[in-house]
Amino acid sequence: MEQTFVLIKPDAMQRKLAGTIISRLEKRGLKIVAMKMIHMDKTLAQRHYSIHKDKAFFNDLVEFITSSPIIAAVFEGEKAIEAVRQTMGATDSVKASPGSIRGDFGLDIQQNLVHGSDSEESAKKEISLFFAPNEIVG
Repeated sequence: MEQTFVLIKPDAMQRKLAGTIISRLEKRGLKIVAMKMIHMDKTLAQRHYSIHKDKAFFNDLVEFITSSPIIAAVFEGEKAIEAVRQTMGATDSVKASPGSIRGDFGLDIQQNLVHGSDSEESAKKEISLFFAPNEIVG
């Protein structure tokens, strides 16, 4: 079984969409094997988004993700990475398909509700940033 990392972002938390997002992922047949609500600090945010550190939007991204509590989770299932990304929809909510999380609820490219790992390598890195091995029930 493949594992992937999911972040339910501040905009989803503020709009009370966390349960809807979790439900959609579970309805895809994915199993929650780890979950916690945290208020991400800037150090963790900078590590999580380090791939974007040289981009113009990096500071705005860090500011946004640290603006309120978020939910970090690990989902497991067949082709979990692909299933989560398909369920989330395109990063730009305007381009996301209807029926996807972002297509149905996203407001724009930054306030797009949810983050999901884009590869097996990213999933492993992101999971290890947020969870100790003993926090994952699998």
